[in-house]
Amino acid sequence: MNRWIAFWNILKKDMSTYYLKPPNISWGIIFPVAWTLMFYLRSAEPVAVRDILPGIMALSVLFGTTSMLAVTITFERRSKSFERLLLAPISVHLLMGAKTAGAIIFGFINAFVPVLFALFWTDLSGLAWHILLPAAFLIAVTSAFLGLCIAVSVTEVFEAQTFSNFFRFPMLFLCGLFIPVSQLPGFIQPLSFLLPLTYGTDMLRYAVTNEHMIPMQINVIMLLLFGLLLFSISIRNVKRRWIT
Repeated sequence: MNRWIAFWNILKKDMSTYYLKPPNISWGIIFPVAWTLMFYLRSAEPVAVRDILPGIMALSVLFGTTSMLAVTITFERRSKSFERLLLAPISVHLLMGAKTAGAIIFGFINAFVPVLFALFWTDLSGLAWHILLPAAFLIAVTSAFLGLCIAVSVTEVFEAQTFSNFFRFPMLFLCGLFIPVSQLPGFIQPLSFLLPLTYGTDMLRYAVTNEHMIPMQINVIMLLLFGLLLFSISIRNVKRRWIT
């Protein structure tokens, strides 16, 4: 019970203290919404909106979650409050889980902002919600752990945002968000399968358009493996660099 109390208080403090910081608002909220409106306003055909919806959902989750972790971790490292949390009688795994939980929740909610906009342009009946909801959640988890892995490697917010963009912007073109992986040059396609967002976007595409490239079981397994790998790397970096 004490562990869950600690988990909840860390999560609540982060959400109330950091989630309305300017970097979060600009990268986590305004940027995905601007991309959503840009694609919807330029789409004359209702079918086109449904085709681009999976990519925009994945984009919203990716930028929302990574921006949250870039702010919460780096702000606390600079103010030395993260070091105080490391001294608390809780495990590092629980601490980092609490730090990422808020970003996962925020990213999951962010995924459905494009869906709300899409309702004004097209009929969204027939969505496979049993695939859509787990896909959005798994993308939020892997994106949050990617953001965590980046945040524990830098010391300033601008460094975290810049380093995040090194991964985020290539994903726009390599993960099938708007250009199917099958249409990419053959020598680039292997890179796409090394990125977790490729598998999440494929799940979203199946849920929205009933089209997919990879079996759903493989998508789920790969997202879980990426999430475990990124979280393990983050824990290793924290123990190696911050705990002596």
